[in-house]
Amino acid sequence: MKKLFALLMAVLMVMSSAAALADAGSEPEWTKYDEMIATIKATTDFAERAKLMHEAEDMLMDTGAIVPIYYYNDVYMAKEGLTGFYSNPYGTKFFMYADFGENTTLRLQLASEPDKLDPALNSSVDGACLAANSFGGLYTYDANGDCVPNFATGYTVSEDGLTYVFDIREGLKWSDGSDLTAKDFEYSWKRAAADETAADYSYMFNGIAGFPDNLQATASEDGKQFTVVLTAPCAYMLDLAAFPTFFPVQQACVEASATADNPGAWALEAGFVSSGAYTLESWDHNVSMVYVKNPYYWDAENVKIERLEFMLSDDDTAIFAAYQNGDLDFTDSVPTDQIATLLDNPEFHIVDELGTYYVIFNVKSSMFDGMTAEQAANFRKALSLLIDRQYIIDTVGQTGQKIATSFLPAGMADGNGGIFKDAANWNYPNGADGYFAEEPDVDQAIELLKSAGFEFGDDGMLSAATPISFEYLTNNTSGHIAIAECLQQDFSQIGINMTIKSIDWAVFLNERKEGNFGIARNGWIADFNDPINMLEMWTTVSGNNDAQFGR
Repeated sequence: MKKLFALLMAVLMVMSSAAALADAGSEPEWTKYDEMIATIKATTDFAERAKLMHEAEDMLMDTGAIVPIYYYNDVYMAKEGLTGFYSNPYGTKFFMYADFGENTTLRLQLASEPDKLDPALNSSVDGACLAANSFGGLYTYDANGDCVPNFATGYTVSEDGLTYVFDIREGLKWSDGSDLTAKDFEYSWKRAAADETAADYSYMFNGIAGFPDNLQATASEDGKQFTVVLTAPCAYMLDLAAFPTFFPVQQACVEASATADNPGAWALEAGFVSSGAYTLESWDHNVSMVYVKNPYYWDAENVKIERLEFMLSDDDTAIFAAYQNGDLDFTDSVPTDQIATLLDNPEFHIVDELGTYYVIFNVKSSMFDGMTAEQAANFRKALSLLIDRQYIIDTVGQTGQKIATSFLPAGMADGNGGIFKDAANWNYPNGADGYFAEEPDVDQAIELLKSAGFEFGDDGMLSAATPISFEYLTNNTSGHIAIAECLQQDFSQIGINMTIKSIDWAVFLNERKEGNFGIARNGWIADFNDPINMLEMWTTVSGNNDAQFGR
């Protein structure tokens, strides 16, 4: 009986081990990555920190789930005579100091229907632009891209770099005329960090002591100072203070409408209380938005444009026609087939950004069923090697973008006085080129697919016995669809069948966030100039972890 019991236990242990392996399946093991990011956030040795961030990038790129295409730049069109507006390297555009001569109304297009206007819940670039012009933080960015005081007049920091005390500007008001004080910052930071708010960027608060339930971000009794206690020195603290998730929102306005299921319900229609240069007067969903000057804004005397009229559309052709017809003064979208003719137009502008256009795989997708984690990674890497990135730049981008061979963009600082992508500082798999060569490598792609279990004929085409077919998800703009078509062509050269599904912007954002895709287009413009911003977003708990790592 004892032998039989022992034999039965042994069988159960084997079955348990097999089940564990089956559960692990094709997904990369992600606990080590989460632990590494936590260590990076806690260390005070900035040289070691840079080294650990390189190791984290290696882990990320080794999954093959992030397929970089090119490093971003930004294009827009602005009518002659429009001055004073500016864009920072993180894609945020500021219109509060625009000057358009005698015109006090500015007609713009930034994107289609915004996903969220609650600054704590926003995670899109267009949403950040709207937040920057209608709310505000302790700090903001000037036309040179430097952090400057906004709702704070300055700060002091302790010798150990752990305690910041911000001095709140006198006389701050909400758009309804009520007082805005340090207590509003305390409420808003704690709200954004709280699990129940489910903010995509809540992880940005995890460097503050007591995160998430007892956040050490407190207002003085008189509301004139705001004290923040960190767990480790933070080189980008002022960038956080200028980031929309850290903007104050009015508690009374929020709690009058917000529900447990929808904490952002208060900002779903026009008329909500804000704090920046403009307030939202009207919102015809999917058509237009009108922002008007906020007389209670602390720097209202320097705001010349009194009215911002936004066209909400992702139809590049219609947007460009409106601009040409004189119905728009500024547009952030240009049809792909018009770019070549606009390069010498003084109204067409190209500005540098710190970010990467990329393709993303959902590591939990059924397309990887039956594969090991290594096979799934090889499958994804193989598709990356099939892509002709220079052709995409030449025919779709057309504005001098640079081929991306890593997720982290060229030019990003390393937090230790250097440039993170300096190949001399790290042994990249492909030397100075990063994680793979810039040119496509069809032969290597086929070998990787063979290692993942796919069969090929003598003609270099996939065998009918092991077909590859999937749907690519993107949003409805000509450039994104054109890139999808380039990928479709690149993949088809070895017999891969890719179909394209394009949907509206707000729906697309949520489908990707919920993991309702196998492969999709993506892009990330850094929120500040430090690699941790583009690494921390892939932790298991991050609301920006669209690849579903560790989920």
